[in-house]
Amino acid sequence: MHRKSYNDPGHAHELTFGCYRGYAFLSRDRVCQWLADSISDARSKLGMSLWDYVFMPNHVHMIVHFGASQYKIEEVLHQIKWPVSRKALAFLRKHAPHWIPKLQGNSSNKQEAHFWQRGGGYDRNITEPGTLMKMIQYIHANPVRKGLVSRANEWKWSSAQWIESGSGLMPVDRIPHEWTDTSRSFD
Repeated sequence: MHRKSYNDPGHAHELTFGCYRGYAFLSRDRVCQWLADSISDARSKLGMSLWDYVFMPNHVHMIVHFGASQYKIEEVLHQIKWPVSRKALAFLRKHAPHWIPKLQGNSSNKQEAHFWQRGGGYDRNITEPGTLMKMIQYIHANPVRKGLVSRANEWKWSSAQWIESGSGLMPVDRIPHEWTDTSRSFD
């Protein structure tokens, strides 16, 4: 099932998508690096700003922004997810073929292996600085809530490291002041 996305210029988007059947494929650094590379490519191709992210073992949260440019979230997700899926499935076919039957699902009346959960995931438009700050806190707290680390900046596949220290595995873009000033309202 595909959820409706609202591609409104100027809005930020909190995107959430998961691995097929909740498998913890993102517990492997190589897969996380493929995802980081794919996000980097999408940033360049689509003019996307990445404001926040966390790669959990079985799902991803990201906050992206496009400013005034036109975009389609479905295309953004395709640009990010397809290269990772292609690489991961090729890797599994070669190194762990026993996984392929577990990833089979019907797609357009044919059996197909899936890496990502089918459907569009979750897309939440963000229009207010206060909401943005709450979403960033929520995203950074994910690994802590799941007991994977004691502090958010300890999770290496999270923007929490970058925001706190200016270093990490994947840089994020600076959030403009008008989005961090919680005393302002856009609506």
